[in-house]
Amino acid sequence: MVATPIGNLGDFSQRAMDVLRQVDLIAAEDTRHSRKLLHHFAINKKMVSCHEHNEAQQIPRLLDLLAQGQSIALLTDAGTPLVSDPGYRIVGAAIEHGIAVTPIPGPCAAIAALSVSGLPTDRFLFVGFPPGRQAACRALLESLAKETATLVFYESPRRLVATLQSALAVFGPDRSTVVARELTKVHETVTHGRLRDVLDTVSYDATWQKGELVLMFAGLETAASVDDEEILRVLKPLLAELPLKQAVGLTVSITGARKNEVYETAVRLSSGQA
Repeated sequence: MVATPIGNLGDFSQRAMDVLRQVDLIAAEDTRHSRKLLHHFAINKKMVSCHEHNEAQQIPRLLDLLAQGQSIALLTDAGTPLVSDPGYRIVGAAIEHGIAVTPIPGPCAAIAALSVSGLPTDRFLFVGFPPGRQAACRALLESLAKETATLVFYESPRRLVATLQSALAVFGPDRSTVVARELTKVHETVTHGRLRDVLDTVSYDATWQKGELVLMFAGLETAASVDDEEILRVLKPLLAELPLKQAVGLTVSITGARKNEVYETAVRLSSGQA
């Protein structure tokens, strides 16, 4: 399983290039797309197509080649194979037949977006692409309304506004929302804010309705209210010894208080207002 760049070709690892030069065959989601990548790195290798519409039919052929001792690399159009992309049926079949499957890790749009989102990453739910029909999309969002983990979606730029409108109706206007566009590319942009503000931003700026997108929502906050005195009791000594962010994180872990509440208290303490 070979991860490929999601935009910037500089993210293609040396190990990935070496593996692609060594294997007997490359199974690519789109051979035309992958051929351009391979040509850029002077990799000349036989390829077969393997996508969601022919994956089941390709499995017997690929298993036969693997049984003969050949090695095969699986590529999707961009990023890590199987992450909202075809391939899991092939991997499952290989494992059932006792064939070793090795990851060659690298870029993944969902993980890259999470790393710059500022949203909690201790628990997240990758949902992939929501349904194209707005009614079905809204039904999916309603099923996730009480999910406490950060929600991560891929979305088409032409459906972004409609999906955010559905999310506004389900999650309310103040849910923390992040949209990451064209990650690792020249026009990489990330916008953070309350859902209603993010919706305004992408609605009135047409550039947001182009390119590759990752859409993220904070999970539902369920932490119980904690007495202010308890927060201060834990937070004050931590702030005296640690950076604000670390002190806030430890206070949240110790007290179970809401992160936003602890952060606001920490800011007031640091500025001498509390």
